[in-house]
Amino acid sequence: VSDASGCSMIAFLHTGAAKFPRNLLSRARQAVSPLLAGVLKGYSSIVSRKLASHGFGASMAAMSSFPPQRYHYFLVLDFEATCDKPQIHPQEIIEFPILKLNGRTMEIESTFHMYVQPVVHPQLTPFCTELTGIIQGMVDGQPSLQQVLERVDEWMAKEGLLDPSVKSIFVTCGDWDLKVMLPGQCQYLGLPVADYFKQWINLKKAYSFAMGSWPKNGLLDMNKGLNLQHIGRPHSGIDDCKNIANIMKTLAHRGFIFKQTSKPF
Repeated sequence: VSDASGCSMIAFLHTGAAKFPRNLLSRARQAVSPLLAGVLKGYSSIVSRKLASHGFGASMAAMSSFPPQRYHYFLVLDFEATCDKPQIHPQEIIEFPILKLNGRTMEIESTFHMYVQPVVHPQLTPFCTELTGIIQGMVDGQPSLQQVLERVDEWMAKEGLLDPSVKSIFVTCGDWDLKVMLPGQCQYLGLPVADYFKQWINLKKAYSFAMGSWPKNGLLDMNKGLNLQHIGRPHSGIDDCKNIANIMKTLAHRGFIFKQTSKPF
């Protein structure tokens, strides 16, 4: 039993079994079995460490806990925009956050977050600051929407999201962000809208499919329906993204498969 791999001994036990006394054969097998088990366990541990070093450990564990999604990545987005009562026109995006959510683990892998300088109504109203928590100093001197969109594209490329083999889709709490706000402001400013902004998942619709009820109060109702603690401040773009991601993760662990809800442009 001196062979560290146990392989030579196993071959001997099989080929020489007919000539080997039964009582000695039984003892030999008993001696080799723990050794072989240890070898296999050690090999399994090495493979696991190798996979973990390449980032597969968590995703493999996650895949065993809930069904695989149709997308490699979910891009959670929630704009905040200039506003007042009565509403001002045109509204302009002043906070632009995106969370890159891994479709296998439903964990956040990367964050894009910028504030945007409004140009038509550069002075924020007291109502806007009270609602969003965004003060004037947070937008003054910040990049324009055109510049921010250029940086979004750079971030998408850096994250591998522009690779045709990588399936990703935006997720918003409602249709307003990508159906109304972004295309409306881009049209006003004469800016093109990238194709990746033209399909998305409306989390309200996904939640209603999964839970059987429409969340009238958006994130607050969805968190309540899933017994989740609300993260951060309501109407903070980045905090809203974190709540959306948390709700998605919870629904995924319950077996829900997310699908595109927007109609093609």
